[in-house]
Amino acid sequence: MAVEQQPDPDPHLTMSLVEAMSTQRAIRRLRSDPVDDDVVLRCLELATRAPTSGNRQGWEFVVVRDPAVKHQLARLNRQAWSVYRRLGARAARRDETQRKIVAAVQWQADHFEEVPMVVVPCLHGRSPVFAPPVAAASYYGSIFPAVQNLLLAARAVGLGAALITLPLWSVTLARRTLGLPRTVTPVAVVPLGWPRGHYGPTSRRPVEELVHLDRYGHQPFVGTGRVAAPAAAE
Repeated sequence: MAVEQQPDPDPHLTMSLVEAMSTQRAIRRLRSDPVDDDVVLRCLELATRAPTSGNRQGWEFVVVRDPAVKHQLARLNRQAWSVYRRLGARAARRDETQRKIVAAVQWQADHFEEVPMVVVPCLHGRSPVFAPPVAAASYYGSIFPAVQNLLLAARAVGLGAALITLPLWSVTLARRTLGLPRTVTPVAVVPLGWPRGHYGPTSRRPVEELVHLDRYGHQPFVGTGRVAAPAAAE
């Protein structure tokens, strides 16, 4: 006899999946207020419910609170951002949306040490080098579903979060900062905290413009109105 799935007893996780997915966005401006360990552990527990290749569950999550460690991650982040900032500023010259994104990333870089915690998802093994794209897809596909679960759980409890990778521009330095062995690879960085802004509807291209049936270029759903356009961002 199948066992009926009981609702999650956590009163902070009653948000519907559709609402969480529809209103999720990268929240980079975070308050410095502390985040309770139980809240983070619950989000990470939900992260580990994601599918993983061969059910190997080769993930580890480093939760960083130590100001000295956050400072080192912040330095790595700012070093990479100093390069990408020029590219972003160039792309944002005539695009208001891009200007807002660049400003948010800059704020995050300037205030990285103030974030109450940073989660660094890691994988056992080393990322493929000089290998076919399918090898890299298989490797990272073993953990990015868990990272997305973490982001959705954070959204459900009202935490601000964003997946970033700039602090990992040097895996060697990131490993040294986090005390990781060479057999464990950091794959993402997720600053967590209570948001200064707010979540809300996101602006996306209509899905019928993105869907190709059977072969690229065959888009029979365009103009049919079969899928409602997503709400505009606030």
